[in-house]
Amino acid sequence: MKRSVDKALLSSYSYSEYKKIISDLLIEGKSTGKEQSEDLLQYSVLNEIRLKRLDKTICIPEEISSQLKSCEKEYIWLVVAEGWCGDAAQILPILNKMSLESDKIDLRIVLRDANDELMSHFLTNGARAIPKLIIVDKESGEVCDHWGPRPQGASDLIKDYKEEFSIVDQEAKRQLQLWYLRDRGLSVQNEVAKKMCLECLCS
Repeated sequence: MKRSVDKALLSSYSYSEYKKIISDLLIEGKSTGKEQSEDLLQYSVLNEIRLKRLDKTICIPEEISSQLKSCEKEYIWLVVAEGWCGDAAQILPILNKMSLESDKIDLRIVLRDANDELMSHFLTNGARAIPKLIIVDKESGEVCDHWGPRPQGASDLIKDYKEEFSIVDQEAKRQLQLWYLRDRGLSVQNEVAKKMCLECLCS
């Protein structure tokens, strides 16, 4: 696993670099990833708008900020994402704002389809679901923990919808986006901060 992480980090991007890749591809009429389709392109267009909006509106509560600033070790937050992924567009701006609260956290992003080996270590119920946050001890390079692809409330919404209707359709996706809007990024912040504040993290 460590070898996969080290390899991925060599081709990782900062948050601003990731957003530029998405924007540059959209100019060419493309999305990130191996597969290209009109649907994925439209998702990417919408997600770029979401990224810009959330960059302006996401706020980090003082309690979360204090927890992040209390980190003693240095960490890399390695996030696996793609520009067409709606959950990644909702979550990456939050993780970026959180990482800026502490000089001990370095946010790096890699594209899922370019990192099959890394993704194989962090499947969700056998699926290559993203985004996936991998918390790495910067000094040792060891993986401390991971999180994703969604906060619990969002996961429960999709699970319940699928159990009732046996499908994840456009209505399910609409309800999911409304959930993120109402949550204002707090669930992601609380869940990730809880992982960072575990007493034995990487000890």
